[in-house]
Amino acid sequence: MAGLPSRELALMQSSTHPQAGRYPAGGLAFPHRDLTGIGQLARHEILYLLDEAEQWVELNRQPKKKTDLLNGLTIINAFFENSTRTLLSFEIAGKRLGADVVNMHAATSSVKKGETLIDTAMTLNAMRADAIVIRHASSGAVRLIAEKVDCPVLNAGDGQHEHPTQALLDALTMRHALGLPVGSDLNGLKVTICGDILHSRVARSNILSLTALGADVRVCAPPALMPAEIEAMGVTPFFDFDAALKGANIVMMLRLQQERMSGQFIPSPREYRHLYGLTPERLARAEPDAFVMHPGPMNRGVEIDSTVADHPTRSLITRQVEMGVAIRMACLEVLTRRARGVPGWEAEGVPA
Repeated sequence: MAGLPSRELALMQSSTHPQAGRYPAGGLAFPHRDLTGIGQLARHEILYLLDEAEQWVELNRQPKKKTDLLNGLTIINAFFENSTRTLLSFEIAGKRLGADVVNMHAATSSVKKGETLIDTAMTLNAMRADAIVIRHASSGAVRLIAEKVDCPVLNAGDGQHEHPTQALLDALTMRHALGLPVGSDLNGLKVTICGDILHSRVARSNILSLTALGADVRVCAPPALMPAEIEAMGVTPFFDFDAALKGANIVMMLRLQQERMSGQFIPSPREYRHLYGLTPERLARAEPDAFVMHPGPMNRGVEIDSTVADHPTRSLITRQVEMGVAIRMACLEVLTRRARGVPGWEAEGVPA
């Protein structure tokens, strides 16, 4: 670490015990080998990852953004489903931590030649990666691979199941936008999520995260795109977008997941926009200072108007991208602590 600026060195050293006294000591603060879903996490474990990311938000805003914490480690980004933002975010996160990052695309992999998912998992394991980031079109595929490999696995999105780092970056974005201090939850925050709730892994992970952090979550969608009995997840369902917006502090829009639909779920994009598109006039029904979010990619003119998406003070969409790199840095750094021999993070008895 010789030659590193004192500010950067302090950030790197603080990553071992950044929240002393606030969370259980050492590996008990986050006792999981993998991050396959928000559903596996307790509230304090979600907060721990959010708080860990704060140091990387700060570092990423410096002229020199790279550390050597993961120097000598290899991270494989195995994406069996197309991605631009998430893949790039994970690649930047790994490289800024000093790791060797290798991207594997399904279009150029042996999966296209008939190799099974288990065979692929065994192949990746034989390469002795130190962490594997996986995106797959099938729900549960990431969990299956995690059971077959010896290193930490991070879920970058699996089918309609979960997208945990998206939910974490969204929560971090909300904390920053609201000016909440480190360690804060989102108790009492009114969040309206509107769009294709049925097919959205982003919606599922956000619901799990936001309700765990104390937010009041409403979900809004056409009847055909609303999961049955979603109230069991602790949210309030709406079919009327105008009603769902009343009193909202955060409005999170989701795109229509056309690639996951089999059949006709909406009459037309034009009709959908009329009923569920976020326009300036519709946003006025939320709180006067409500923020707008979208995980991307956006369908401008369908679920969100450009004037709303590009609003200079109320849109958090580009900030979500910034927070995504910090969150993924935090996840990669925390999950590789055992492999790096960080004191207090021994591997014995670590749950998946």
